[in-house]
Amino acid sequence: MPISAPVPDDDLTRRPGRIHIAARRRGADLTALGSLALHLPHVAASLTVVFVVSYALSHLIHLPWWLLFGSWVLSGALVFHRPCERLLARWLFGLRYPTPEEDRRLRPVWHEVTARAGVDAKAYQLWMEESDEINALAAAGHIVGVTSHSLRTLTPAQLAGVLAHELGHHTRGHAWASLLSLWYALPARLAWRLLRLLCTRLGLLPTGAAAVVIGVAGALLIALATATYGLVFLPLATPYLVAAVSRRSELRADEHAAGLGFAPQLMAVLHQERDREVTAGVPGPAFSKGGMIARLLDSHPDVHTRLHRLQAHLDSRR
Repeated sequence: MPISAPVPDDDLTRRPGRIHIAARRRGADLTALGSLALHLPHVAASLTVVFVVSYALSHLIHLPWWLLFGSWVLSGALVFHRPCERLLARWLFGLRYPTPEEDRRLRPVWHEVTARAGVDAKAYQLWMEESDEINALAAAGHIVGVTSHSLRTLTPAQLAGVLAHELGHHTRGHAWASLLSLWYALPARLAWRLLRLLCTRLGLLPTGAAAVVIGVAGALLIALATATYGLVFLPLATPYLVAAVSRRSELRADEHAAGLGFAPQLMAVLHQERDREVTAGVPGPAFSKGGMIARLLDSHPDVHTRLHRLQAHLDSRR
């Protein structure tokens, strides 16, 4: 029987007195709204794709097209449906329920974090991820996951800082906005992949047929660009803008954790991450073209930026 790692000393200062649950426990900040706005072109394209597919299927299965189309439009509400969230946690994010021992160590820390935030701890469900990294995630409407390595190696106060960061993603709307954007953009992304696959098959067509297909596609693209004043090309820049908003949301979640008093603990975790990168020889930001593009597409700010912002928060409160 494997021997589990020793439980670290409980260094988490408990909040005395009653727990007051705030009337408004979640919302949507500018980064959440910005993420939704940036995905509007993809959502519009998805609406077009789903409408065409619904109209075609209505003649095959003899159902009204508006019923199929409306079902997809309303399907985004399933993000907040608990049974559907459990399916997402298991099959999409690869999470599992905590063992009784893990739950005994995790739940008191979570209760302390939510107590400081004025949030009902039972409003969210805790999950575990089998991983050798220090990490956690917030997803859908009520999912909070943490890696088994984090639970084994972090002190309760450091774990509380990580969980406070994830709670910030929920209370500020980042988690549900991200998943909704992904879901409603999915048909357009699938259609784009299919179109790219068909383009790779053009070489199999006769020269004349391939020329006709390319000409028709080019004419349609020019017509769309003219009708939309060039906005049809906006999705090409969307990945960079979405990544920038995502980096900003990570800093906002850090601010939330710092506001609950967990800035030093979160900084300690980030220092561990920086040391791990140095030990593993992970290269820093490069100024080459490839390095700059990769940095612009990174959804998380670098560790040094996060440490600098957290230190500035501590300095401002002295």
